[in-house]
Amino acid sequence: MNILVTGANGQLGNEIRIASQALSASGDNGNFRFIYTDVNSINGVETTYLDITDLDAVRKIVQENQVKAIINCAAWTNVDAAESNEALCEKLNATAPENLAIAMKETDGWLIQISTDYVFGKEPYNIPCREDQKGTPTGIYGLTKLHGEQKILATGVRHIIIRTAWLYSEFGKNFCKTMLNLTASKPQLKVVFDQAGTPTYALDLAQAILTILQNPIQGIYHYSNEGVCSWYDFTKMIQEYSGNTACDVQPCHSSEFPSPVTRPAYSVLDKTKIKETFGIKIPYWTDSLKTCIHNILSADQ
Repeated sequence: MNILVTGANGQLGNEIRIASQALSASGDNGNFRFIYTDVNSINGVETTYLDITDLDAVRKIVQENQVKAIINCAAWTNVDAAESNEALCEKLNATAPENLAIAMKETDGWLIQISTDYVFGKEPYNIPCREDQKGTPTGIYGLTKLHGEQKILATGVRHIIIRTAWLYSEFGKNFCKTMLNLTASKPQLKVVFDQAGTPTYALDLAQAILTILQNPIQGIYHYSNEGVCSWYDFTKMIQEYSGNTACDVQPCHSSEFPSPVTRPAYSVLDKTKIKETFGIKIPYWTDSLKTCIHNILSADQ
């Protein structure tokens, strides 16, 4: 089964490379062959250039490689900058996934789309979000990701849409790596405590995606690590696991950090459906965070 991965040099794309290598080494890779694509290249990393906003280019690579599934890891993810770049954000987060869906519909293939907890947030709630909950995004990023979901569904393609949250990894820019650096270099930090969610280790999500691909069942699913915390709690655990305890980390309100977009105050995702459908066991967030930090610190040595 030939699988096209878009945005392969980002956080999740890189973790899919690692997860697929581990799957191959175990001898249980389901005869998967991966084609890794991106618009950005990294020295020493095999990547095929692909602009997913170009439908003809998508069709061409799908046909030439007999692609049976696409994992779309590409997106505009800068939440604040999205507010002043709506057209480009719509192009990357809605039109591009629609292109992928059209190409897969034409070949009766599968599209695995990565979406976000930011499709929720405007309506107040304090229980984990279910897949059938109405999308009420608070900003352009969440709105365009919701549009992407809707455009995919409209094509009739065989699809698996996975909403995730607070993604971090050893790769690229993310909250975990930023706080590792800040707690190591600053005497004091303020971090918001009035936004609750669940950190998600991208490697855990990558492994879940590969499990799903072995027996795909169409639908919208939620995936994050287990548990709930605030950004402040997340930072305190990063600090503890890294040993950067000299930094004085203090909780603060989100109003102390003005932003062009209001972030969801509570974006915990209900994972019941994905666990029951695919038999996936999801790690607790602190266990995965400890693994990731160990990997980051080991690579720096």
